[in-house]
Amino acid sequence: MKLVVAIVHNEDAGTLVDALLERDHRTTRLHSSGGFLKQSNATILVGVEDDQVEPVLAVIRENCHARNQIVNPMPPIMEPGEFFMPYPLEVEVGGATVFVVPVERFERL
Repeated sequence: MKLVVAIVHNEDAGTLVDALLERDHRTTRLHSSGGFLKQSNATILVGVEDDQVEPVLAVIRENCHARNQIVNPMPPIMEPGEFFMPYPLEVEVGGATVFVVPVERFERL
């Protein structure tokens, strides 16, 4: 048995969970936030048998897409009298970061 942990963009999380449930994969969605842009995302947990890992990864690939977004960077800590003018940056967000970890024991209580 494996635990698939997928960290996805918040915009993709709802459709991903729906697609996983349609294929009878029970999921748990946790709200989380990223460290780089400090934006909300979702962590999706899916417990599957070993032979179901690839189908779950295929569903994640189908439903989580990278996109470009304009963001304003956080200003650095400034000394008194210094001036910082942030310029918007275009960054790629979305997609998915996926971890597949072995599960030693599973119980449904």
